[in-house]
Amino acid sequence: MNFNVVLPFCSSLLSLVFCLLLFGQWRGRRHSYQAVWAIGMLWYGLSAGTEFLGGAFGWSEPLYRAWYLIGAIWVAGWLGLGTVLLLGKTRFGYAFAGSLFLAGLFTALTQAKYQYADSGAAPILYFAIAAVLAVAICVDTYRRGSRWPLLAAATMVAGTFVSAAMMALVSLPSPGWVVDPVTHIPTGDLFPGYLRLLTPFFNITGAFALILGGVYSTYIFMPKRRVIRYSLVRTQSPARYIGNLLVAPFAIVLNLVVSIPGAVAALLTGRLNSRVPATLLIAVGGLIPSITSGLNRFGNTSGFFVGELLGVVFLFAGFLVSIEVFSEIRIPFTSIVLRSRAPEETA
Repeated sequence: MNFNVVLPFCSSLLSLVFCLLLFGQWRGRRHSYQAVWAIGMLWYGLSAGTEFLGGAFGWSEPLYRAWYLIGAIWVAGWLGLGTVLLLGKTRFGYAFAGSLFLAGLFTALTQAKYQYADSGAAPILYFAIAAVLAVAICVDTYRRGSRWPLLAAATMVAGTFVSAAMMALVSLPSPGWVVDPVTHIPTGDLFPGYLRLLTPFFNITGAFALILGGVYSTYIFMPKRRVIRYSLVRTQSPARYIGNLLVAPFAIVLNLVVSIPGAVAALLTGRLNSRVPATLLIAVGGLIPSITSGLNRFGNTSGFFVGELLGVVFLFAGFLVSIEVFSEIRIPFTSIVLRSRAPEETA
């Protein structure tokens, strides 16, 4: 059995089915995050589809370009943006700003370590953009504004068009594609540095948003024990606010860990909000392909297709479990409801 064909085919098929379900839900409920997640899963399916076609019929330059543009640049960014829009009315903006800054920093450090050819001023430019956006998002989150998700969306849309233009204009040496000689899985080695450095910028930001968003939502909806307390009310002094803001990530992690026994008890007695297991599954679904795609970037390609399939399986399972996302499950693009569930209260 050729796993380089079977695994991408399964990933593509499941992603496209998931995409149709999300579009169907969006038509009924008109939540922006559903439409964006659907676009993200469309990219997921198309990217895996290029891998299936390449493995089954051989790679070509157009297929290789599409694989890198859609899969390496767009997928994680759009899925992460969906989480941003879902949590746009919360203080998740601080976590997203931190993800942006780290993505920009990692992009610059990657270039410093590997010295990709033809990078030019790209690493400095990408880091500057990430830093400016991070500051703007932090300020808007502090003001309890609603503009930071729109800023993130505008950046993602602009980045999509810019990266597409860059891909269309880049010249690749013959034969126009490259795969690992052992695993026959494609790698990005043929692209110039300014394109390769887009992948950590988009992927780290998107993956962190997806993973941290899942953990954050779990914390919100699970029964909690607050071992460490903090407050982010704006009426406190700036110094105290900054201190609480620095404490918050550690408090959330510790409070979440010590709350696990209570969450397990609630699960066993049927009192646990469905969003808790759902968001944990989503976080795992974002984490696995992030690890395997990162390893692929640095030359370890063996787990790439497995991680890709596991990622979409966990994401799909998480969204199906969540009543908050799927209060109704219907046949896509119809009014036929297969299953309807009542909303739950936050723990």
